[in-house]
Amino acid sequence: MNKSIVLIFCMTIIVTFSQAQISLKKLKKAVTGESVSTEEVAAGLKEALTNGVSKGSDLVSALDGYYKNPEIKIPFPPEVKQVETKLRQVGMGSEVDKFILALNRGAEDAAKEAKPIFVSAIKQMTIQDAWSILRGEKDAATQYLKKTTTAQLTEKFKPIIKQSLEKTNATKYYSDLVNAYNKLPFVQKVNPNLDDYATQKGIDGLFVMIAKEEKVIREDPAARTSDLLKKVFSQK
Repeated sequence: MNKSIVLIFCMTIIVTFSQAQISLKKLKKAVTGESVSTEEVAAGLKEALTNGVSKGSDLVSALDGYYKNPEIKIPFPPEVKQVETKLRQVGMGSEVDKFILALNRGAEDAAKEAKPIFVSAIKQMTIQDAWSILRGEKDAATQYLKKTTTAQLTEKFKPIIKQSLEKTNATKYYSDLVNAYNKLPFVQKVNPNLDDYATQKGIDGLFVMIAKEEKVIREDPAARTSDLLKKVFSQK
């Protein structure tokens, strides 16, 4: 066989094979919607979550982060709402307000310690988790964090918020209010656990703000502050 014919034959095979590979890649992309690697998806989601956690934690840990945000402000414990109502009726409204302010200040102080707990959980995210989050609802990442971090957050956050409540005198104010209420005639004595309540409400507030940050990253291209985020979230 003529050498030139052999060369043309080989080149034809190479070109055909290359075109087949390209077609397969296009087919894969058309079927799966996949134009980024799984590693990029995982890295992009971790970056987005870390950004959201950082912003959310910074917002709630600032002065009035809880107290002046109606979405997450921590009220008097609702299970003992009658305590607040009765104390306001007997002229102790200012003391109740002082306690609510101190309660929210405690949550703001404790929230400063939440960020590393969240970041640690984000690092454990699997590639499968990342794909589910990317293709999931607008709060899929927040729900993932709720599922994977709530128990750990509660365990680690509770002693932090207990210390913060003592630091802001919320514990003292609360004890004084409950004692004052329990001394009133014809009332059923109460002694609810303030630490448990403040811990849960503090964590709930964090998740509210993280969900808002996640929504922004998903919906606003300008919030995707890196090339990786732009690439990953453009696949939705």
